[in-house]
Amino acid sequence: MAHADAEKGGAAGGGKARPGRGYYYDAGNGGGNVAQSPFFYDAAAAAAAAAEAERGWRAWAVPLFAVANVAVFVVAMYVNDCPGHPGNPYGSCVARFLRRFSFQPLRENPLLGPSSSTICDLVIKSSSNSRFRRLEKLGALQWNKVVHRHQGWRLITCMWLHAGLIHIIANMTCLVIIGIRLERQFGFCRSYLFSSLHSTSVTVLGGYLLVRIGTIYLLSGFGGSVLSTLFIRNSISVGASGALFGLLGAMLSELLTNWTLYTHKAGALITLLAMIAINLALGILPHVDNFAHIGGFLTGFLLGFVLLLEPQFAWLERHNLPPGRKVPPRHKAYQLTLLVVALTLVIAGFTVGLIMLFRGAYANDHCHWCHYLSCVPSSRWSCNN
Repeated sequence: MAHADAEKGGAAGGGKARPGRGYYYDAGNGGGNVAQSPFFYDAAAAAAAAAEAERGWRAWAVPLFAVANVAVFVVAMYVNDCPGHPGNPYGSCVARFLRRFSFQPLRENPLLGPSSSTICDLVIKSSSNSRFRRLEKLGALQWNKVVHRHQGWRLITCMWLHAGLIHIIANMTCLVIIGIRLERQFGFCRSYLFSSLHSTSVTVLGGYLLVRIGTIYLLSGFGGSVLSTLFIRNSISVGASGALFGLLGAMLSELLTNWTLYTHKAGALITLLAMIAINLALGILPHVDNFAHIGGFLTGFLLGFVLLLEPQFAWLERHNLPPGRKVPPRHKAYQLTLLVVALTLVIAGFTVGLIMLFRGAYANDHCHWCHYLSCVPSSRWSCNN
């Protein structure tokens, strides 16, 4: 049903347009759910969504994460203090007018950041004997310190560190684009649900959303760190890419678990899969910790089934049903099945992964081809460095 027709059907049958995602309860058509994919709004639907955005939910959880990442980067540059370490063999500091916050020489760190000898974008890796010590002190991920020095907090702190200005701009851009879309999408849905059922305040709603989106972001980053440390021992890793891949994974599982609520299913699925495949393919380049990407993606994918399942719109409109008509279930059976399976896998995965990690297990000993998931050697580069 087109956007204008859906509005007419909803008005005639007492149904409401569901804010934020183009869901409509068409009472004139047997109470069916009509939805529009967030990837393929037509012009009228896009205009309506924009109007709702002006009146509806304002994303704040994701911007809060972005501000926190930027703040930690500023602290890292302060601790780095490039001018305070004269005699650098790579040359003079970049942007010296920033004084203590100036960047390492471009020959040492082309991403405009703190000290390092070898850096690339996404989740960055550097040899353990490089000049990456200042980031290491701040909480960069390193297998020996996590396992033998019992510094498990590094599994969390590493996702807030970035190797340079270019690195953090790239990651925060992705966070804002993906994260705000998710928060607004579910903000509208939850706002409608809470105002119609509980008349709850926006403050309480904000905390509710922060728990959901924040949980996916943080646990995905943590899952990426665990998988990375299981497979990579002689490198130091920093970056929020594992958490960002978790948001991508959550978008995919949200589409699958709410499959019956969407129109243009194939288009939305192809768009997401192409986006995910391209980003994972970049991970086979050297100096990119693709295990953090994969771990974050798998964690977010499973959490999406748990945290982002939608109630059937007919259930939300149950108070408008004619007397005597059976109230539809809140969720479909397949949604609940996916929730139970995903939650079981998340708990089992974290439990097994952490036990293996702190027992000193080396995952490459049990999977001799898995190292190709993070780096594929070629005539132009070696994966041994």
